[in-house]
Amino acid sequence: MRFSAGRRGWRASWTAGAATVVMAAAAFAHDGVTHEDKEEALRHLSDRPLEGDATPFPVDLGGAFTLTDQNGAKRTEADPEGRMQLFFFGYSHCQAICSTALPRMAEIAEIAGAAGLPVRPVLITVDPARDTPEGMTESLAEFGPGIVGLTGTEAELERVRALFQIEAKEVFVDPEYGPVFAHGSFIYLMDGAGALLTVIPPIISPARGAEIVARYAAPGE
Repeated sequence: MRFSAGRRGWRASWTAGAATVVMAAAAFAHDGVTHEDKEEALRHLSDRPLEGDATPFPVDLGGAFTLTDQNGAKRTEADPEGRMQLFFFGYSHCQAICSTALPRMAEIAEIAGAAGLPVRPVLITVDPARDTPEGMTESLAEFGPGIVGLTGTEAELERVRALFQIEAKEVFVDPEYGPVFAHGSFIYLMDGAGALLTVIPPIISPARGAEIVARYAAPGE
């Protein structure tokens, strides 16, 4: 996450605290177990009872918004099918953290979905000039199946970033890949209504990410 300098002290403290909470939740969710493949991760997720309560996220982020997906349909913060969601602020042409986070979200969704916990990965673009609905239809398919891309006007996207305390700006133009943006790096786990449950670091393994999804899933999901 990137924050404005005017509130640097408070926001730096929140960033460090959030990272600590997330890492602790990830370790607690998985108890240090590692897996060789998705099938082993799915067996572990399906067979092992989850113990303890999910930890509420300590900072109020998120809120109501309306954007446009890659099919040209309007979407709000709520999933149309009531699925849990994984939000990420980035752009489909990103060669840095997005190229890790987007496939990671797709893999988390695959493992969780196979265990009966449908979750939808969602990219909220910071690059609307290139991430048009038509452009995202093709580019997002390269990162994995089922990723929803959301775009809008600059004002609409700026408002959504403000809800999550995200700053994004173009920092330079790469001669090969075009504009490069600085932006947030966390994955936001949301419930089906679009309320924040917790945040997940993009470097976490898909198996651990799926277990965090399972821990925060409402009874009956």
